[in-house]
Amino acid sequence: MTDESRPRRRRTIYAASAAAFRWLHIYLSMLGFATLMFFAFTGITLNHPDWFGASDPVIRDVTGSLPSELIPDGSDVENGELSSTGDRLTEGDVDEIGIAEWLRAEHRLSGKVSEFSVDDFEIMVVFKGPGYVADVFIDREQGSYSLAETASGSVAILNDLHKGRDSGSEWSWVIDVSAVLTMLLSLSGFGLLFYLKRRRVSGVLTAVFGTVALVGVWAVFVP
Repeated sequence: MTDESRPRRRRTIYAASAAAFRWLHIYLSMLGFATLMFFAFTGITLNHPDWFGASDPVIRDVTGSLPSELIPDGSDVENGELSSTGDRLTEGDVDEIGIAEWLRAEHRLSGKVSEFSVDDFEIMVVFKGPGYVADVFIDREQGSYSLAETASGSVAILNDLHKGRDSGSEWSWVIDVSAVLTMLLSLSGFGLLFYLKRRRVSGVLTAVFGTVALVGVWAVFVP
């Protein structure tokens, strides 16, 4: 290899790596555009919900009775305790899926079942989703129930999605992937800076200043 060829090869590697950083930065930006914009916007709605006309939640209270086939007869209850007969009510007698799906269809409930608890006298079913909760309490003796549903507005839904509250494991993956994309986007931009000779020093100083400012605000102003 001659001396003339060596500088050319170094320039080629330099140019190829710069192009790779540009490619990575551009397409990471496009891949994560929607998720990054969503979490940036909902960061504002989370911090200032009143700016976007956050509405009062809609509350609904309903009472009713379950179909007899979904819950055993509670006539065995005597003096506040269950009898020891063969018909004694147990947790195993409860059709959890059947009850939850009947309630969902009957009252058009949203969310997923986050809690289903059973004791000798009462069943509690809780449906939860972003900006939504419905609590159902069922009397095992009578087969009657009371439903309390709270549905919040769109801003509350967006805020719960931002926090990953009651949004499911799949949405949790979306949050994790968007976080990784943000880190890769920042790192690729930082790497690209080193190929801009005129901006290299000022860019690094700006990054240092931003980091110090962030830590300083946290240390001084956050209780």
